[in-house]
Amino acid sequence: MDKIKAVIIDDEYLARQIILNYLDNQEFIEIVAECENGFDALKTIQEMNPDLLFLDIQMPKINGFELVEVLDKKPEIIFITAFDQYAIKAFEMNAVDYLLKPYPKERFLQAIEKVKHRLASRSAAPDEKMTRLQETLDENPARIDRVITRMGSKIHVIPIDKIHYIESQDDYVMVYSETGNYLKEKTMKYFELHLPPQEFLRIHRSYIVNISQITAIELYGKDTHLAMLKCGAKLKVSAEGYKKLRERL
Repeated sequence: MDKIKAVIIDDEYLARQIILNYLDNQEFIEIVAECENGFDALKTIQEMNPDLLFLDIQMPKINGFELVEVLDKKPEIIFITAFDQYAIKAFEMNAVDYLLKPYPKERFLQAIEKVKHRLASRSAAPDEKMTRLQETLDENPARIDRVITRMGSKIHVIPIDKIHYIESQDDYVMVYSETGNYLKEKTMKYFELHLPPQEFLRIHRSYIVNISQITAIELYGKDTHLAMLKCGAKLKVSAEGYKKLRERL
């Protein structure tokens, strides 16, 4: 087997050193880079094309899950965290492994064996595994307070209170915000599930709006209205959307 190229992504120096120490004498793994945050990690992953990520979850700027979200090509991943509130068993079914800090060397080496087996057997295409992982993340009903998008190697972090509205565009959505407009590979259903319902409402099959942005509702047709927004946008409101708006406002 060729050497496994790996990247360590953790904002804590000591945590990165533990991984390096545990990998001592594991000559089949080559650490090609260490990163302290998701912004640096994205650029490194694009340049290095690693086989494996040792990925912390709780990091400044963007967390490990948000980094996975913006990757095009998904390496194998061992998630690492100091917090136990995540759905550990669910992620173990999709990622290679999930280590809870502090973890002993024996447990770490068990995860490495899983990596070796998966890369050797190629029992499932990486994209398929990461698709299942992303589906697990998407179906978790936890609320979000920001949206992460990527253009090239640049990551944009959009706080949800800066979002004006979201528009459906086939398999993507366009997020319109104070800082600009950003394409995101997510579904409208995802945002319906994850945005706080007291602040956002789906008013049409094509639109989810920040309710605080609405200045007026005008009649547009027999069963259609227009929502007038502070940003100047005029969005169609379906009959069902209008009913929801009346109940909300």
